Amino acid sequence: MLYKRKFPNTRLRRLRSKSFLRDLVRENVLTGDDLIQPLFIKEDLSGTEEIQTMPGISRFGLDVVEKEIEELLALGIKSVALFPVINPDKKNADGTEAINQNNLICKAIKNIKASHPEIIIISDVALDPYTDHGHDGIMVNEYVDNDKTLEELVKQSLTLAESGADILAPSDMMDGRIKVIRSALEKNDFNNTILLSYAAKYSSKFYGPFRDAVGSSSNLGKASKDEYQMDVANSDEALHEVALDLNEGADIVMVKPGMPYLDIISKVKETFNVPTFAYQVSGEYSMLKSAIDNKWLDSEVIKESLLCFKRAGADAILTYAAKEIIKELN
Repeated sequence: MLYKRKFPNTRLRRLRSKSFLRDLVRENVLTGDDLIQPLFIKEDLSGTEEIQTMPGISRFGLDVVEKEIEELLALGIKSVALFPVINPDKKNADGTEAINQNNLICKAIKNIKASHPEIIIISDVALDPYTDHGHDGIMVNEYVDNDKTLEELVKQSLTLAESGADILAPSDMMDGRIKVIRSALEKNDFNNTILLSYAAKYSSKFYGPFRDAVGSSSNLGKASKDEYQMDVANSDEALHEVALDLNEGADIVMVKPGMPYLDIISKVKETFNVPTFAYQVSGEYSMLKSAIDNKWLDSEVIKESLLCFKRAGADAILTYAAKEIIKELN
């Protein structure tokens, strides 16, 4: 029922007049519990290496990533998402390095868990960091073959679960991957391994800096990621994707990219009322940071953008700004 009262009885500015009043009636609050820090780990790197297309973000060598984890935990960040940057000579058409029990990401997970078992590790399930063509699956006649890819994703998922990953995050957008991964986890006694599905992952142009960061952008060939990632013009399809993944056994669903897709986050949360994450992707982050560095925008704009995710219905946000923003919140 709409309010009948009119001005001057109703003055909405009354509750904005003082900062403590604004705090008192604020509908959404951003805390460290809402933030997940993505980390890039590079093979054979000693120390850190700046990522030119992502201001303030670096790749970490295995020798320093645990120190970064310590700092994040001390600040109040409780979860990280790990992404590998492997040597080019280990990439091939089928991405077989992804199922190597001693690959870079498996070593990182084991090392981090040995020192900091309390940190929640999210591990990406997809082949693009490991393939020489940069696609998320197995290529057959210049087409990403869905069912052949599923076989490798199951192997990769089990490899990551055995290494100690708490949450597996299939980001490949192959049909049926949640079902086959969940089935394999159950059969192998990984009953409590969580599946965070990139359920609504759009074929977006906002991913450029990420692909540069992991080295997967150099040779996509004739095949397009439009063939398996979602059309940016669609929203009903996102709800269909989420429904399928929940039915197949997803525990959490994610929308990617984030801020240009707040309408999708809102629809997913309102329709399904399940844990819903959002990913403030590399292009979003770099765009905002570049504007801040050039003094076109105030630095508060990043925190504002994250509050927008919360307002739309996101329960948690993967953002490269997590470490920066938690310092402000503290």
